[in-house]
Amino acid sequence: MEAASVAESKPAEPKRPRNGPTDRARSERRLAYMLCAPAVVAMLVVTGYPIGYAFYLSLQKFDLRFPDEKEFVGLQNYVDVLTSTTWWSDVATTLIITVSSVALELVFGMAIALVMHRAIFGRGPVRASILIPYGIVTVVAAFAWRYAFDPTSGFVQGLPLIAEDWAPFSERDSSLLVIVLTEVWKTTPFMALLLLAGLALVPDELHEAARVDGANAVQRFFRITLPLMKPAVLVALLFRTLDAFRIFDTVFIQTAGANGTETVSILGYNVLINRVNLGLGSAISILIFIAVILIATFFVKVLGTSTAQQRGEAK
Repeated sequence: MEAASVAESKPAEPKRPRNGPTDRARSERRLAYMLCAPAVVAMLVVTGYPIGYAFYLSLQKFDLRFPDEKEFVGLQNYVDVLTSTTWWSDVATTLIITVSSVALELVFGMAIALVMHRAIFGRGPVRASILIPYGIVTVVAAFAWRYAFDPTSGFVQGLPLIAEDWAPFSERDSSLLVIVLTEVWKTTPFMALLLLAGLALVPDELHEAARVDGANAVQRFFRITLPLMKPAVLVALLFRTLDAFRIFDTVFIQTAGANGTETVSILGYNVLINRVNLGLGSAISILIFIAVILIATFFVKVLGTSTAQQRGEAK
């Protein structure tokens, strides 16, 4: 009887909801939203408004040379761009530069990352010296490579197996070669830095066990190192692909889009700034923005999902 009376007099504990967050979780989530709100507002003002205004201009026939003829044309500007052979030619040129430069940067960056990761002594000076090209301003690097290959001021013509009268910027293929080499020289250290972070996550015990089992260096790299650092490779490829697809300064300094080297960014600059056609230029800018989103979605959703599935199967 006494136990029963004590149980009856004990206050009942508040019931917790079986499904849904607790009060503490809701308060923490509310605090997180409040802390992130200023940054979100700033991003919307800095990036959201220009994108929205560019989309608004892309729906207009707006040429500053004929300001009185401004009118709403809907998606006609996008139709004009997408049906133009110039747009698709520039897209092809941009893809050639992007794929070539990123592929070479991945190979060279992996080699440099392996050297920096395995350096026994002088690791700090080795990493600092390798990262020097990435610290140079892109415009300066573009000018340096332009003067190096110039027939009148460069030293490349004096090298063996190079013709003295060779003018690389007078032809499309050779111009694209110099542009790709400039991009590879400039941004390979960035790729190497990202891949070096991925190499640091690979346990040395796995390499030791594989070495004991008789696996050589090539087998250890492709069977152990590369699969475990696929997330780092994905991040490096994502950043560099997005950056390479929007290439502007190197092409603008070295060729200004001449001889079939015009990229989509150079096309947007010419239409928007040189021809002051705000409608078509804004449409090109929005299309470039959409292409960047599609590239990012492909890397994150397609390649990222396949990488996660492989890691799950490995576990």
